[in-house]
Amino acid sequence: MPTPEHSLEIELSPGFHDLDPMDIVWHGNYVRYLELARCALLQKIDYDYPQMRDSGYAWPVVDMRCKYVRPVRYGQRIAVRATITEWENRLRMDYLIRDAVTGETIHRAHTIQVAVDLGTGEMCFASPAVLFERLGIAP
Repeated sequence: MPTPEHSLEIELSPGFHDLDPMDIVWHGNYVRYLELARCALLQKIDYDYPQMRDSGYAWPVVDMRCKYVRPVRYGQRIAVRATITEWENRLRMDYLIRDAVTGETIHRAHTIQVAVDLGTGEMCFASPAVLFERLGIAP
Protein backbone atom coordinates (compact mmCIF):
# COMPACT_ATOMS: atom_id res chain seq x y z
CA MET A 1 0.00 0.00 0.00
CA PRO A 2 1.43 3.43 -0.92
CA THR A 3 2.60 5.64 1.91
CA PRO A 4 3.20 9.42 1.97
CA GLU A 5 6.85 8.68 1.19
CA HIS A 6 5.70 7.12 -2.07
CA SER A 7 4.02 10.32 -3.26
CA LEU A 8 5.14 13.82 -4.17
CA GLU A 9 3.52 16.93 -5.59
CA ILE A 10 5.13 19.70 -7.59
CA GLU A 11 3.67 22.99 -8.79
CA LEU A 12 4.34 24.67 -12.07
CA SER A 13 2.93 27.22 -14.47
CA PRO A 14 2.99 26.45 -18.21
CA GLY A 15 4.89 28.92 -20.34
CA PHE A 16 3.86 30.48 -23.63
CA HIS A 17 6.01 27.92 -25.48
CA ASP A 18 3.72 25.13 -24.15
CA LEU A 19 0.64 26.43 -25.99
CA ASP A 20 -0.94 25.14 -29.18
CA PRO A 21 -2.73 27.25 -31.82
CA MET A 22 -5.92 27.09 -29.70
CA ASP A 23 -4.10 28.98 -26.87
CA ILE A 24 -4.25 26.01 -24.47
CA VAL A 25 -1.44 23.72 -23.42
CA TRP A 26 -0.65 21.25 -26.21
CA HIS A 27 -1.62 17.71 -25.14
CA GLY A 28 1.93 16.34 -25.48
CA ASN A 29 3.24 18.73 -22.84
CA TYR A 30 1.20 16.99 -20.16
CA VAL A 31 3.59 14.05 -20.55
CA ARG A 32 6.50 16.37 -19.77
CA TYR A 33 4.72 17.57 -16.63
CA LEU A 34 4.25 13.94 -15.54
CA GLU A 35 7.96 13.32 -16.13
CA LEU A 36 8.89 16.30 -13.95
CA ALA A 37 6.79 14.92 -11.09
CA ARG A 38 8.07 11.36 -11.64
CA CYS A 39 11.72 12.50 -11.51
CA ALA A 40 11.07 14.58 -8.37
CA LEU A 41 9.53 11.53 -6.68
CA LEU A 42 12.39 9.27 -7.79
CA GLN A 43 14.88 11.82 -6.46
CA LYS A 44 13.00 11.83 -3.15
CA ILE A 45 13.57 8.07 -2.76
CA ASP A 46 17.15 8.38 -4.10
CA TYR A 47 16.45 6.22 -7.13
CA ASP A 48 16.36 8.67 -10.04
CA TYR A 49 17.57 7.61 -13.47
CA PRO A 50 21.33 7.94 -12.74
CA GLN A 51 20.91 5.78 -9.60
CA MET A 52 18.87 3.26 -11.62
CA ARG A 53 21.67 3.02 -14.17
CA ASP A 54 24.31 2.74 -11.44
CA SER A 55 22.32 -0.12 -9.85
CA GLY A 56 22.47 -2.03 -13.14
CA TYR A 57 18.92 -1.46 -14.36
CA ALA A 58 17.09 0.63 -16.89
CA TRP A 59 13.41 1.32 -16.24
CA PRO A 60 11.75 2.14 -19.57
CA VAL A 61 8.14 3.28 -19.66
CA VAL A 62 6.24 0.47 -21.41
CA ASP A 63 2.71 1.77 -20.97
CA MET A 64 1.12 5.16 -20.39
CA ARG A 65 -2.56 6.05 -20.09
CA CYS A 66 -3.82 9.63 -20.06
CA LYS A 67 -7.25 11.09 -19.41
CA TYR A 68 -7.63 14.74 -20.34
CA VAL A 69 -10.41 16.29 -18.25
CA ARG A 70 -9.88 20.06 -18.68
CA PRO A 71 -7.41 22.20 -20.61
CA VAL A 72 -4.52 24.03 -18.97
CA ARG A 73 -4.08 27.65 -19.97
CA TYR A 74 -1.08 29.94 -20.15
CA GLY A 75 0.09 31.03 -16.71
CA GLN A 76 -2.32 28.75 -14.83
CA ARG A 77 -0.80 27.33 -11.64
CA ILE A 78 -1.08 23.57 -11.62
CA ALA A 79 -0.17 20.88 -9.08
CA VAL A 80 1.15 17.58 -10.43
CA ARG A 81 1.09 14.65 -8.00
CA ALA A 82 2.96 11.40 -8.67
CA THR A 83 2.31 8.34 -6.49
CA ILE A 84 4.00 4.95 -6.67
CA THR A 85 1.15 2.43 -6.51
CA GLU A 86 2.82 -0.84 -7.61
CA TRP A 87 6.39 -2.07 -7.24
CA GLU A 88 6.46 -5.88 -6.94
CA ASN A 89 6.78 -6.82 -10.62
CA ARG A 90 6.75 -3.40 -12.23
CA LEU A 91 6.83 0.22 -11.24
CA ARG A 92 3.45 1.89 -11.64
CA MET A 93 2.94 5.55 -10.94
CA ASP A 94 -0.43 7.26 -10.84
CA TYR A 95 -0.66 10.96 -11.57
CA LEU A 96 -3.15 13.69 -10.86
CA ILE A 97 -2.90 17.18 -12.29
CA ARG A 98 -5.15 19.75 -10.66
CA ASP A 99 -5.59 23.48 -10.66
CA ALA A 100 -3.38 24.66 -7.78
CA VAL A 101 -5.88 27.34 -6.75
CA THR A 102 -9.29 25.67 -7.14
CA GLY A 103 -8.26 22.02 -6.77
CA GLU A 104 -10.23 21.08 -9.90
CA THR A 105 -9.03 17.92 -11.61
CA ILE A 106 -7.41 18.61 -14.97
CA HIS A 107 -5.74 15.35 -15.92
CA ARG A 108 -5.31 11.78 -14.67
CA ALA A 109 -2.68 9.36 -15.90
CA HIS A 110 -0.53 6.39 -15.04
CA THR A 111 2.72 4.97 -16.32
CA ILE A 112 4.19 1.50 -16.07
CA GLN A 113 7.92 0.89 -16.10
CA VAL A 114 9.73 -2.43 -16.01
CA ALA A 115 13.26 -3.24 -14.92
CA VAL A 116 15.69 -4.23 -17.65
CA ASP A 117 19.04 -5.73 -16.66
CA LEU A 118 21.65 -3.51 -18.32
CA GLY A 119 24.17 -6.35 -18.46
CA THR A 120 21.95 -8.77 -20.39
CA GLY A 121 19.30 -6.49 -21.88
CA GLU A 122 16.67 -8.84 -20.49
CA MET A 123 13.44 -7.65 -18.89
CA CYS A 124 13.07 -8.66 -15.25
CA PHE A 125 9.83 -10.38 -14.30
CA ALA A 126 10.14 -9.17 -10.71
CA SER A 127 11.39 -5.82 -9.50
CA PRO A 128 14.99 -5.97 -8.25
CA ALA A 129 15.74 -5.72 -4.54
CA VAL A 130 17.23 -2.24 -4.93
CA LEU A 131 13.76 -0.80 -5.65
CA PHE A 132 12.37 -2.31 -2.45
CA GLU A 133 15.35 -0.91 -0.53
CA ARG A 134 14.78 2.60 -1.88
CA LEU A 135 11.07 2.37 -1.06
CA GLY A 136 11.84 1.19 2.48
CA ILE A 137 9.87 -2.02 1.94
CA ALA A 138 10.96 -5.58 2.68
CA PRO A 139 10.88 -7.65 -0.55
